[in-house]
Amino acid sequence: MSHYVLVVYRHAFATVVIAPFALVLERKVRPKITFPIFMQIFALGLLGPVIDQNFYYAGLKFISPTFSCARSNMLPAMTFVMALLCRMEKVDIKKVRCQAKVVGTVVTVGGAMLMTIYKGHVINMIWSNNIHPRQSYVTDTTGTTDEDWIKGSILLIIATLAWASFFIIQAITLRRYSAQLSLTALVVFMGTLQSIAVTFVMEHKPSVWTIGWDMNLLAAAYAGIVSSSIAYYVQGLVMQKRGPVFVTAFSPLMMIIVAIMGSFILAEKIYVGGVLGAVLIVVGHYSVLWGKYKEYKEKEAEVILEPVKVSDIEANDIEMQKSEATKQSMTAVANSAPIPQPPMIAMEAPKA
Repeated sequence: MSHYVLVVYRHAFATVVIAPFALVLERKVRPKITFPIFMQIFALGLLGPVIDQNFYYAGLKFISPTFSCARSNMLPAMTFVMALLCRMEKVDIKKVRCQAKVVGTVVTVGGAMLMTIYKGHVINMIWSNNIHPRQSYVTDTTGTTDEDWIKGSILLIIATLAWASFFIIQAITLRRYSAQLSLTALVVFMGTLQSIAVTFVMEHKPSVWTIGWDMNLLAAAYAGIVSSSIAYYVQGLVMQKRGPVFVTAFSPLMMIIVAIMGSFILAEKIYVGGVLGAVLIVVGHYSVLWGKYKEYKEKEAEVILEPVKVSDIEANDIEMQKSEATKQSMTAVANSAPIPQPPMIAMEAPKA
């Protein structure tokens, strides 16, 4: 199946699924679309559905899925740097929480790279001995040349950069257009239209659009409903509260989840390098989350303390005004009250 056509069907399914919920649930809270918001939605559809996915699928033709997964783990580092440039993240290297975010990002990327570069000895799992894996349909890339490896690496780096830019622009758009379901529906719909245009340019045979009741249909439907519509919506909800760096910090966990599922379902081998890389990913991941948690608590404390300080000052002013008014009223009453005269002594009449 052409990956250009797969991208089109994927986001067509996503649009059909998410659009009714957006129309019904957000009909009263949906903001108006201005020209700047439309341009941001256009950019989101271009970066995510079109550039990221098409370049990623194109890179898979030159590099194995394992190395492609490793390249995608650069996403947290790229997003963190772009958030710094856009002033969405602040780093005060003197503070421990900022050091934790920087070090955690580096350790996470290093652990992801270690999982693919270094293998080591095989760790035999008890459950994998009784599982008979099915035939692998992954293209054999052991004979790839250095030129193919460079092409694939460049394509995957561009895809990851586009994905990181998608997170940044999505966070900016949500500040003005807070309806997450409607924004998700508009992005996947725009991505569908743009993907159709790209497919018409890249694919000239009408037969590429043919799809039946097979794995191609299931892949397009699952990717559209789960990986596009639900994923875009959930990450938008989290991003409004914690920011894009927090969302992308979870992406390196993909390699750990895939390794565990592959061991249970497909009896894939687990190596020592994979375990060491997984440990580094977990340590770096929670280092970033700890730094973001401390930052979130500091902002929350500032928001709570500021009204308290203002109310205390106002209360003190009111008490002072009340006390001054009481003193003035007491003084006025004292001045207006009649001065009591001393009792008159009765004079005796003179005796005759």
